[in-house]
Amino acid sequence: MSPAAAPRPAAVRMTALERRATIGLASISGLRMLGMFIILPVFALFAETLPGGHDRTLVGIALGAYGLTQAVLQVPFGWASDKWGRRPVIYSGLALFAAGSFIAAWAPTIAWTIVGRAVQGSGAVSAAVIALTADSTRDAVRTRAMAVIGITIGATFALSLVLGPLLNTAIGVPGIFALTGVLALGAMGVVRFGIPDTVAIARREPERGAFGRVLADPNLLRLNYGIFALHALFMALFVEMPFALRDAGVAADHQWAVYLPVIVLSIALMWPFARTVDQPQRGKRVFVGAVAVLLAGELVLAFGLRSLPGLCLGLLLFFAAFNLLEACLPSLVSRYAPAELKGSATGVYASLQFAGAFVGAVIGGWLAQHTGASAVFAFGVALTAVWLVISATMAAPPAHPSTYSMGET
Repeated sequence: MSPAAAPRPAAVRMTALERRATIGLASISGLRMLGMFIILPVFALFAETLPGGHDRTLVGIALGAYGLTQAVLQVPFGWASDKWGRRPVIYSGLALFAAGSFIAAWAPTIAWTIVGRAVQGSGAVSAAVIALTADSTRDAVRTRAMAVIGITIGATFALSLVLGPLLNTAIGVPGIFALTGVLALGAMGVVRFGIPDTVAIARREPERGAFGRVLADPNLLRLNYGIFALHALFMALFVEMPFALRDAGVAADHQWAVYLPVIVLSIALMWPFARTVDQPQRGKRVFVGAVAVLLAGELVLAFGLRSLPGLCLGLLLFFAAFNLLEACLPSLVSRYAPAELKGSATGVYASLQFAGAFVGAVIGGWLAQHTGASAVFAFGVALTAVWLVISATMAAPPAHPSTYSMGET
């Protein structure tokens, strides 16, 4: 029978245990990002009621402290998950997140709020969650599992834009912080009872030179640049977008009505591609295509700043690509990294994710203040254009981690 006439292979479905693990890990990821997102629409106004809160620099530090400590501690937490196991690291990270939430809820000054946000961020469990997702799913369905986690994060962001102001009216910002602390404690129960022991993970002594191998691999370097750029673009976008929408006639308290349908539609657009990106013959094309769509979105935003339809189209392209890439990138990291280096590789990856968020917010704010809105999106175009070039030269993703030799291009 000719290859053209060969029957298409049956789609591989998740097992019940894989679905259960994915849902549990997605809920943990969503909770962590809720702590980062939900205060964004309400915190600056609340900060003015705190001693020291009129200093906008301190307010910015309070917002960014979460991402900064996340970036610093992702690698140590990923290393620890390789050595002592995923679950103990996730438990400790959630406990730190809860402690930081309660500190921020109590904080009598902006300085104590900064401390609380920094402690929140020190629960840096992204690497361990990604590694446990990879441990709990087969290669054929791993990107779908990562897509569920990515969609959960996107949905958390969308809901935060609506829930933040509503919860602020009901319980105030201190109540929001306390609520996220309680939810973090509840998430520890999800880790215990909601995630099955599908894989017995032996404690490993990370091999000497592990980080050197991870940092020297050209394909992992490309992926690490990608997640850095993606989250830099994300934070830079939201430095300027509220003002752009306001200038286009959308009042601040109605901007959720733009974000929410855009994100929902973008998820619908990306989902068919997330289901096929695991196929070896299509994975790289879908990935590079998503980076190209992201570049198109940045270009539309750069040239459509004064047009509401232009802003909506640019946001739709941006989030369709963002959601797909957010799902693809961790799966690709898990494919390129050997099993014994998976936690270390995802630690570097997650650290650069939050470093990108911190850097994007700082550079985006500086450009908006000193150069103008167009420069913010020109910065995004430049970052994405570089990413498109280096992703096009990446090796095709291996069908299984064991088939990849580190260093191959």
